[in-house]
Amino acid sequence: HHVVSDELPEKGGNDEGPSASRLLLASLAACTATTVEMYADRKGWELGSVEVEATRESDERAQPVRYSVEVRIPAPLTGEQKERIKAIAAKCPVHRTLTGEVEIEDRVELVAAR
Repeated sequence: HHVVSDELPEKGGNDEGPSASRLLLASLAACTATTVEMYADRKGWELGSVEVEATRESDERAQPVRYSVEVRIPAPLTGEQKERIKAIAAKCPVHRTLTGEVEIEDRVELVAAR
């Protein structure tokens, strides 16, 4: 796979792809949808076409960073099923990474030009 990430022209980019922050939101939404769908399949629940919208609710410099994830399901669900879907959505690997304790080690490696 080849993924292009860029910034808007007003931020110094060429708008050739989504920003890294938007890619993170897309990862959160995709992971949530996949996790919910896999859980529902195991339970034998027919959900229909699941849609997930992830948004960042705080500006880029705000602390703490706040995200919102909305799962849209066209199928009628019981209150218990709805609560299970909500709990399972929060267990997707990207969600757990973002809400867990994260350590990042930065390194710079010099390589020969191609």
